[in-house]
Amino acid sequence: MHTDSRDRRRKMLRLLVVSGVAAAIVSIQLILPSLLFVVLPRWPFSAANKQPPKCVVFNFGDSNSDTGNLAAGAGVRLHRPLGRRFFGKPSGRYSDGRLYIDFICESLELDHLSPYLESSGVSFRHGANFAVAGATTGGAAEGTPFSLATQVRQFRHFRRRTASLHRRGLGSGIAMLEFHNAVYTFDIGQNDLQAAFTAGLSYHRVLDTIPAIVTRINNAVTMVHEAGGRKFLLYNTGPLGCLPSMLARWSRRGGGGEVDGAGCLVELNGAARAFNEQLGRLCGELRGKLANATVVCVDMYAIKYGLVANHTAHGFSEPLMACCGGGGPPYNYRAGEACGSPKVKACADGDRRISWDGLHYTEAANRVVAEDILSAEYSDPPLQLQTLCASTS
Repeated sequence: MHTDSRDRRRKMLRLLVVSGVAAAIVSIQLILPSLLFVVLPRWPFSAANKQPPKCVVFNFGDSNSDTGNLAAGAGVRLHRPLGRRFFGKPSGRYSDGRLYIDFICESLELDHLSPYLESSGVSFRHGANFAVAGATTGGAAEGTPFSLATQVRQFRHFRRRTASLHRRGLGSGIAMLEFHNAVYTFDIGQNDLQAAFTAGLSYHRVLDTIPAIVTRINNAVTMVHEAGGRKFLLYNTGPLGCLPSMLARWSRRGGGGEVDGAGCLVELNGAARAFNEQLGRLCGELRGKLANATVVCVDMYAIKYGLVANHTAHGFSEPLMACCGGGGPPYNYRAGEACGSPKVKACADGDRRISWDGLHYTEAANRVVAEDILSAEYSDPPLQLQTLCASTS
């Protein structure tokens, strides 16, 4: 009798336990999907939201930063040994390899900036390059149809076109917010000064042209700001009097002109410094005039003059002689005998030279220039480009 009672209690207990477990399993099956829906989507996406914005760069200038616009836009065909150092063939750049802007893009983990005028095989997801070899700040009458004003008009067209196509999932893929947060770089003015001296203008008459050059740069930056740009990087011009092409021209005139301790032409460098002084004042004015804008001015003159004056410290030799050119020492430059022309040969080791063709820099020199720019040591204010690029305005 007692045994039957104990058996009944055990069976009842087992039934209760089994029922409880079953109920718990059913509850978990009902609740778990809701927990997953609420919790799991938030965890990975919260990390993604902390990723820095995409860096976008738009560049305006001349051959110092042209990655192929003249070759594409004017149908200019370049020949080896241009491009031999990195690309293995001419790439539209006036160098044996990469330009300083290429090294900057690599440091920022961007694609090399595609030339705006190239019609195929390019990507604009990280920005675009509007710089054209030979460009001045002036109009077509001053040497090229691709003046700074033209480049800015091209940019504004590119922006409008991108906005129109973006709604259909076409075009560059750059969003309007990315145009707003992009970095806009300007490296132009050297050709204006060089053209004035080559035309035979006196030193003082060349100085008289500088305010108009600076005004045109002011107008260009202001137009980009009106289009939504807020972050600007302005490079001043390098030491014109240290270019082998200018030294060779002046030496053939007889007398050559006064040179400084580094062997550079005093008058031409004086004009470059006068331009840079006025451009520096413009940077200050733009900071006060442009709402919510960051304006950084980079002393390209100090960077490039330092390369020449302290060439041995950087591993360079014969700083005033072109690697690829004609005419032999001391400058190896003769007008009309451009690098890539028949019978014009290049030196065996471009890594030891600063000047590639008398006008432009070798890849080795461009690398040093880029490193100095990225250091922000030559920037006013000393804001690193990496920080400027990552900031939101």
